[in-house]
Amino acid sequence: MDKTNATLFINSYNKIDAQLRQLYNFKPSQSFSDMVRRSAEENAVIRKYENDLMDFARLRNAIVHQSTDGRIIAVPCDEVVEEMQLIEKLLCTPPKIGDTMKPKKIVSVDDAISVRQAILLIARTNYSNIPVYRGKRMVGIVNNRCVIKALGSVLERGGTLDEFASSTPVGDILREGDLFTYYKYLSTKDTLQDILSAFEENKKLLAVLVSEHGVMGERIENIVTSADLVEVNRILEDYQ
Repeated sequence: MDKTNATLFINSYNKIDAQLRQLYNFKPSQSFSDMVRRSAEENAVIRKYENDLMDFARLRNAIVHQSTDGRIIAVPCDEVVEEMQLIEKLLCTPPKIGDTMKPKKIVSVDDAISVRQAILLIARTNYSNIPVYRGKRMVGIVNNRCVIKALGSVLERGGTLDEFASSTPVGDILREGDLFTYYKYLSTKDTLQDILSAFEENKKLLAVLVSEHGVMGERIENIVTSADLVEVNRILEDYQ
């Protein structure tokens, strides 16, 4: 019986086991199955492959349990080995945002331009999330939501929309709290799984803002919206 697949499978299994223990400080006595169940709550990769990993834990036990004459009594098929190796790579050497996602063209504005100019820019470019800078510092994102909210407040006060839009700097309609509610900062060295986790954890999320270090105020290098998740998943599935 060919032992190559069994060896490859066990190698990946052991690397996944070691990585889970390192990431989440599991006790040496904890079983692989228990680690999978617990880490699935925190890790998007494990959560996606949780059921398969539970099956693979049983397969591993069959592989390492040898008969008295030293024969391996179970050998995984090619498809199982390939999936195990993919899980290992996604967990141990996950693809980074900066290495795998092509940066988009990002249109940004200065916080001193008028709300009217910002609205015209949104209409012309069809971009729904436009970074706003004060000098070199990113101070917020102007989007349809904050524009409508600002204009609605003007109407409630009986004001004139055209006068407000023409005389009000776009920086005045930004709310810092919106950045934490509707956006998530990630760095170029964070992983594609971090993007998926961000959207899973916050159902209100409009976009992931990618900068060099993932720090508020940095220049935005990429913007990932829910429309990009199909591409993110494709990259993960094709990851070698």
